[in-house]
Amino acid sequence: MAKTSYKIENGEFYINGRLTYSEIPHGNPQVRGLLFNARFINGVFDDINPDHAGKYDRFGRKFDRDRNTEDLIKALPAWYEAGLRAITVGLQAGGPIYTYEDWGGICTNAFSTDGRSLNKDTWDRLVRILKAADELGMLVIVSFFYQAQIQYLENDGSILEASKTACQALRELEYDNVIIEIANEYNILDAHVKDTALIKGKNMAAWIRKVREWTDGRFAVGSSAGGIYADKEVILASDISLVHGNTARRQELHDFVRRIRSWKPEQPVVVNEDSPLFTHLEVAVEDHFSWGYYNNMTKQEPPCDWGITRGEDEYFAQRLSGLIGISRPDMENEVYLQGFEPEMTIAGGRYVRAACRRPELIDRVRFYEDDTLLDVAYAEPFMLYSEATWIQEPYFPSRGAAAFRAEVVMLDGQVEILRQNLKDL
Repeated sequence: MAKTSYKIENGEFYINGRLTYSEIPHGNPQVRGLLFNARFINGVFDDINPDHAGKYDRFGRKFDRDRNTEDLIKALPAWYEAGLRAITVGLQAGGPIYTYEDWGGICTNAFSTDGRSLNKDTWDRLVRILKAADELGMLVIVSFFYQAQIQYLENDGSILEASKTACQALRELEYDNVIIEIANEYNILDAHVKDTALIKGKNMAAWIRKVREWTDGRFAVGSSAGGIYADKEVILASDISLVHGNTARRQELHDFVRRIRSWKPEQPVVVNEDSPLFTHLEVAVEDHFSWGYYNNMTKQEPPCDWGITRGEDEYFAQRLSGLIGISRPDMENEVYLQGFEPEMTIAGGRYVRAACRRPELIDRVRFYEDDTLLDVAYAEPFMLYSEATWIQEPYFPSRGAAAFRAEVVMLDGQVEILRQNLKDL
């Protein structure tokens, strides 16, 4: 029998009849009713493109689709204890952004081409995640469609049929801990299907109403758009304002949420994709909306490491717990040079960041290879070769280079040096 259900009242989330986080003794009353979450989009990932065979045997592990799902399930209790109450998982998964420039070659095979059937193995893995989350008291934001994958459906009619198929499959389950995200960033679904009409706001609004009908109103329904963008008609048609905060800084995120909230004030706002820029948590608490953590290296590059890994993940978990009022052991290190973990390379490149528990205290970070200045990062998440808050260029150590260092310059003028011996790699 299912253990977890939820409801939304006056823009607040209740899980099993209780306002979220109200169960925590001496917790922060400002966070009650919110739904802090993380993007675990590749929880059921499987790429059947034969040209990609062996592509995901890396990071010291061999990729196995079932183990990938089981590892996520094993990691959920630790994330729950840190304060997460929801995760986003995609039926069509999501793009490993550091592996491919174009995700169109990936084929996750979630639906038949006519949309009338679901891949049994994919569905079974999702059900295992729903069951595990249900046992813990967590919700799962189930994302039906991903832009690079809708090309494998015959046409817009088949896409709509596939969403109906997914709705019917969800209805047959006993689990009520589901929020439906029809499409991940519906406004860019035409990236690989140029003639789709589903990117139009009025069509997505109509689609949301159909999905609500197909599920008998059992689950909250929404659909996210890419970047800090939203269509008013989509927000008005939704049960939940699902939005993404990629590239936004704190003021931009605040302004964005204020604008969409003005369209439908009684509706909860849930950011279910952003970046590892976790000072956004403070904005979320101040403005009372739900925020989602997105580590696109360990949590979107298969085989994923779903645990609370050293550096960014543990600093986020510490920050989240502190804001909620959950006690966690003190941490020894305030800063960490991320990206030099054993075997954490993609095509020989490393994704280097200066992770910090309190990034707002940093003025800048200078990155050096031996005595050569490579780059300066002026803003969280303090990436080497940053392109945006959620993506960066890889670093390839030069032949013969001996040492890498990051000079973390604090606002008070103090400097902390982080070092890596390149000969140990």
